Amino acid sequence: MAETSGAHPQQITGIALGITLFILMFLNSSQLVSEKILWLMVPLLFTPFIFELFRKKEKPVTNIALTLTGIIIAALPFSLMSTFIFTNNQGNTQFDPWLLMGIFFILWTYDTGAYLIGIKFGKYKLFKRISPKKSWEGAIGGGIIALIVGILNAVVFDAPGLTGWLGIAGILIVFGTLGDLIESMFKRSLGIKDSGNILPGHGGILDRFDSLLFSIPYIFVWLMLIR
Repeated sequence: MAETSGAHPQQITGIALGITLFILMFLNSSQLVSEKILWLMVPLLFTPFIFELFRKKEKPVTNIALTLTGIIIAALPFSLMSTFIFTNNQGNTQFDPWLLMGIFFILWTYDTGAYLIGIKFGKYKLFKRISPKKSWEGAIGGGIIALIVGILNAVVFDAPGLTGWLGIAGILIVFGTLGDLIESMFKRSLGIKDSGNILPGHGGILDRFDSLLFSIPYIFVWLMLIR
């Protein structure tokens, strides 16, 4: 996306750092390595500054900023998800995917509900300048459905409890919507329709994950606070 504006982000460096962050976070979440290993990312995040010295590309500051932005927006949220799928039971780490699955259930029903209700009853635009198709009616209707699914998750999955699940639903409603709008803002500023060609007709693969990616950091902090 950024290259359409004439910038040259360090794709290989960004992908390598993103994969490294994901692997380190996964290993730490599964208790295979100490959390001290995560500190390796601090010096590694400075490597794009060093590499840019030798690239001889225009707009070096922009290139570095876009490289780091990709890591923050995509790699960091996916890495944080690994903290959701492991539980510690009396010193034993166990794989437990249901918290993450519950998050997906809320997000999917919110997106679907907002879309269907917005088509049927949408009148007042949510953010016309950025996304003229989104409506307040769709957002509110989808939000109610998401809260109901959050309550159902509390019954079916138990942890992190009713308060925890309602908090997660609230975060997905607010920050999931903002994430969708932010990605639309990116595309409008670059004058492009799709974020990529991997999923033709769906706006690009980033469109399938934008709401989730912008919500995960807030969900991570919320779970840290209530546990």
